[in-house]
Formats: sequence, C-alpha cells, structure tokens
Amino acid sequence: MVSRRSFKNDDSFLEKISIGAIGTRRVFDDLVSQGHTPIELERGSMSFKIWKGIKIKRIRVPDILCTACAKRLESRAKTTLEVSMSHSFAHEDRCWDYVLNDNDFVALVGCKRSGKKPVDWQADQLVQYISVADMRLTQVEKMVEYSDPKGAQEGFETRIIWPAKIATDAGIIISVTVDQVQYRRRGNNRIISLGLSKRITTLEGIKREITLNPLVIEGEEVVPNQILASVVPVIKKFPCSFTASTDRYIDQLSSFSHNERYTAVKALSVFSTPTVFNVLCEKIAQSNEDIYVRLEAAAGLARHGREEGWAFIKQCIEAPVLENRLEAVIILGEIQSDISCQLLSNVLRDSRQHADIRAGAAWSLGELRNRSALGVLVESFTAIDKNVRIEAARALAKLASVYKPEVLDSFAMGTEDKRPGIAWALSKSGYLSIDDILKVLVDEDARQWASFILGYQEPQQYIHEIERLKEQDAEVYFATTVLWKVINSWVYNLEVYG
Repeated sequence: MVSRRSFKNDDSFLEKISIGAIGTRRVFDDLVSQGHTPIELERGSMSFKIWKGIKIKRIRVPDILCTACAKRLESRAKTTLEVSMSHSFAHEDRCWDYVLNDNDFVALVGCKRSGKKPVDWQADQLVQYISVADMRLTQVEKMVEYSDPKGAQEGFETRIIWPAKIATDAGIIISVTVDQVQYRRRGNNRIISLGLSKRITTLEGIKREITLNPLVIEGEEVVPNQILASVVPVIKKFPCSFTASTDRYIDQLSSFSHNERYTAVKALSVFSTPTVFNVLCEKIAQSNEDIYVRLEAAAGLARHGREEGWAFIKQCIEAPVLENRLEAVIILGEIQSDISCQLLSNVLRDSRQHADIRAGAAWSLGELRNRSALGVLVESFTAIDKNVRIEAARALAKLASVYKPEVLDSFAMGTEDKRPGIAWALSKSGYLSIDDILKVLVDEDARQWASFILGYQEPQQYIHEIERLKEQDAEVYFATTVLWKVINSWVYNLEVYG
C-alpha cells in the first residue's frame, strides 16, 4: 500500500499545476507570435483544474503541437530557472524524455509569484527552446549532473541538470571569451563575470571538467533568466516550416506508438476535408484502438459538425467506465456548439449520472460560456452532492461576467435554496453598480445575500455610490460595511497552528 506521504498536499499540487499552466500558456503565446499554429496537445496543460474524484490516465504526450510544422513542445516553467528535467531510473514512464522525439523541443520559461494564492504566478516574457536531440546527446556524452532524489512528496525522482550560466539581472554583454562571459548589470553598472568551466560528477561517480559554450555576443542586451552559456544549444526562436500536411498526419495514424496516433488525430481535427473526415470515422470504428485516440477523433469530427463525432461522444457519456465519461464531458467543454451545451446540460440534470461526472459537466458548461446554460446551472444549486453545487457556482461565475443582467434576474427570481450559489457567482463576476443591487432587493433573503455580494467587492469602487445605498436600505448598507471592515482587516483568514 502506497503511503499517503508520497502524494503532494492540495495546495502544493495546485501550485505546481498553476505554475505549469501559466508557463505553457506563455509558450503557446510565444509560438503564435513567431507565426506557428499551436494547439494544446496534452489536455489540461494550460488549465488550473484538478480532477480529484475520478483519475483520468491519459496518453502521455508533449504539451503543445504546431499543426503547421508538426513540432511538439514540452513546456517547463521554473521558479528558479535552470536547464533541468525530472527523471526516474526506476520507472520508464517517468524518464525525462519518455514519449519525446528527437525533433521535439523543451521550452523553458521562468515564473515568479504575483500574489499569495497558489494560483498567483506570472511568467517571464522570455521563452527559451532546447532540442530534445541535443539534450539526449549531451546526456550520452556524460556532460550532465544528477541531483539527489527528491523527497517522498515528489515521488523520489531525481533531476538531470544540463550545466548553464544564467543572468540574474538585466544588462549588456561586454566580453565573451573561451573562459568567461561578462555583462554589465543595468542599474548599478556592476560587472558580473561568469566562468565557462564547470566541474561535475558523472552518474558513475567520476569527476570531470566540462566547458560551457557561450550563447551571447558582445553588445547584446540580456534579461533576467536568460541562459548565457550552456552545454546544450539554446534558442529564442525557431521558424515554422509549414511543411506538415494532412498526408503526414494520416500516415502517422498507422504508428505503433499510442502517443504518435494521438498526436495525429489531434492535429487532423484542425483540417476539414472529406479525406480527413473519412480517416477519423475509420479511427472511431476501430474497437481495438485506445479509447482516448478514438475520443479525439470524434472530437475532431464534432468540431466540424459531423454527426459521427457527436454520436461517439454521446456513446462515451453513457459508457460504464467513469474515466471515459469524464473525458467525454471535458472534451464537450472544448467544442463551442449549442449541441455541446445541450449534451452537458442533459448530463448535469441526470441524477443517475455519477456526481463527479455531473460536476465535470457543470465545469465544462462554464468553459463554453453559453447563455442557454444559465438555467441548468441555477437548477443545480439544489443538487444533493456538494461538489456538483460547487462546480455549478464556479461555472455560473464565468457566465455572470458575460451575462450579468440575466444572472441578476435569476437572483431576484430565485428561491432561498438557489440564491447562495447565484450570489457567490455574482460576487466573483466583477463590478456591480448600486443600481444593480437596488433592483434585486425583492425580499429579506435577497437583501441578506445582496449584502454578501457587495461585501466581497473592493470598497474603493463604491466611494461615490455607497451613500445612495444608505438612503435606500440602511440595513443592507450596515451589513455591507461591516463585511468590508472584517474582510479588509489583518485578522481576516488568520490561522492558528499547534
């Protein structure tokens, strides 16, 4: 039996997920700016969502694919930038380059805190790319270091480190020799010297001296976290070749590798030709194919309005395997269509469905931001399972930022068992004017929850309006100002330990 200590706690795991998602989003945007046509290849790599109840064991693939040149990229966000990858000697599927090809890239991006929450991180503008082939070659040549294994919470993995010299501050390169790189730090003009020799200990315990190759030239402006020298080539940009065709991806469907076939069906989903539709239909019909490959083929068809795709997704929604059902409802949240919205609404209303599947449907409705989902989300606040109510509230908050008048109407007309969820969603939806609030003070319950909505807003937004609330409803004004006082106090959320 595996010890519970071998797993990260929720906050730690959410923080790791958030750093990874923010980094991958930055890499995605950087690729777009270079002229690539990226798609998210590994589902969830750009999302903060953690699925705790039902664990989906997806096919391992890199995070991003450029469908125009077929380059795949594994994103690595670092709070302390270094050229490193987690690695396991005991488990093949946890090796650093598992499922990576020589043609793939690892993209490095630094991240720093932007707040106190586990999700509060900001990615650097700088993204740096390293070829997997180059990383493998330097590993074979024994020019890498290995850290001591991590603790139990990290799964006892080690890190492979490709030695590098990295700028800690912005500046300008003033000297590059075979022995060192020097740059003048911006701000205080201090000269920083970085030696290019490094003494390492190989995996076999042999000590050796290696030389790092400079990656900058004299006069070049550098930024924090820029790699100035390394044992492996590092680039900031690589051009899109635009050489990937549907024929390439169709041929890839015959690969023995699950991850290659998955990559192919994911790529083909952006093309809309009769030939592509035919091969995706054939892939769905292959009962011996991996279910996630078949589901991606169905998603590709559904995105183009093909009934064959919708039919297979519907079939998966009713499948006996919960993981397949959950994957189907998550996929529906990626397909902007009234059909997706209707299918998800049906799942959310269906009390026979597993609670985690209904919660997943609620989450996906939030991703769609379809106005027609407002009613079913509000209805879900009477669900017995708390997780269903929570995900419905989170989804409604996303819709409330777009359809605020409609959600305010739902609040005014709502029953006491539905108003808590609507009120919470409104409190997270952004600015609400005092006029908005005054219109929904229809009864005592509404007045109480209206105080909650206002109490969780920033007081500064209401400096010029709050007296009007005091004149119209002194009790709501009093409750709101008390909440402001408590929430903005230094004792709010203060914890006691031990």
